[in-house]
Amino acid sequence: MKLGYLALLPLALSAQAQECGTVTIAEMNWGSASFLANMDRFILEHGFGCEAELVPGDTMPTTTSMVEKGQPDIAPELWTNSAKEALARGVDEQRLRFAGNSLSDGGEEGFWVPQYLFEQYPEMAKIEGVLKHRALFEHPESDDLSAFYGCPAGWTCQITVEHLFNALNLEDAGFEIIDPGSGAGLAGSIAKAYERQEPWFGYYWAPTSVLGKYPMVKVDFGSGIDFEEYVDCTTQVECENPKVTMYPPSAVHTVTTERFASQAPEAYKYIATRSFPNAFMNGLLAWMEDNQADGEEAMYYFMESYPEMWQAWLDPAIAKQVADAL
Repeated sequence: MKLGYLALLPLALSAQAQECGTVTIAEMNWGSASFLANMDRFILEHGFGCEAELVPGDTMPTTTSMVEKGQPDIAPELWTNSAKEALARGVDEQRLRFAGNSLSDGGEEGFWVPQYLFEQYPEMAKIEGVLKHRALFEHPESDDLSAFYGCPAGWTCQITVEHLFNALNLEDAGFEIIDPGSGAGLAGSIAKAYERQEPWFGYYWAPTSVLGKYPMVKVDFGSGIDFEEYVDCTTQVECENPKVTMYPPSAVHTVTTERFASQAPEAYKYIATRSFPNAFMNGLLAWMEDNQADGEEAMYYFMESYPEMWQAWLDPAIAKQVADAL
């Protein structure tokens, strides 16, 4: 029986490869998306016999190309809120499929305090606790004001941060928004606070290497998510009377062409199954930064270090093929 199985194995792999065919995968130019693209390429190639190829990608050009040209076949990490209309048209015309959530809890934004500060003052998990201890957040240029680190000027999040800062009446409470000048400046302010174990309060997002290196606690506004308020007012430049709302998660999907999904249903099943929580991705991005690793190097590190994660997404026989290829 064993010899018979071995004799039939090449035929099975050949049929699988023929079913899957050539598959193009968009490799976006940020860490988590590059890692995902490389992981998908390796698993599709060695687990499903696909002729998988990475191609350069970015949100809008990739979406447009998938709708109009049917290429690439897979966009592993697409922040779909920024391409809603094009994606909806692609789905309506049966050219695209939303395969699943590449980030299980979506992109995450919020106002944060460091983990060590929360451990000292557990009430800071809520905005009332931050306001109670506002004197701890020393302003670099004023003894009378408290510091809130905002989104860099010119970034889209500057709009939402200012509206929520006003809705929470943080200015009346004695806070002032500090413009960090750049993303690096904002990250640097967190790193500096951590090195000195000093209080810090401000805006940040996930998944990022920063939140992987420096554990933070998201402050609860006590409002829940008012999606209509967020879309109609919080995100708009003109928003005269902003109301308090938590940030809704940003949808981060894997999108495939209908051709790929129909032609290679088993490979598509893997694509639709695999997903990462932000906390894990934060840590992986921190490892990439610390080791100056690219997406391919991160893929090998992940697959060798966390086999229980990726093997859970695959049938045992396919998981063994992938493991052997490593």
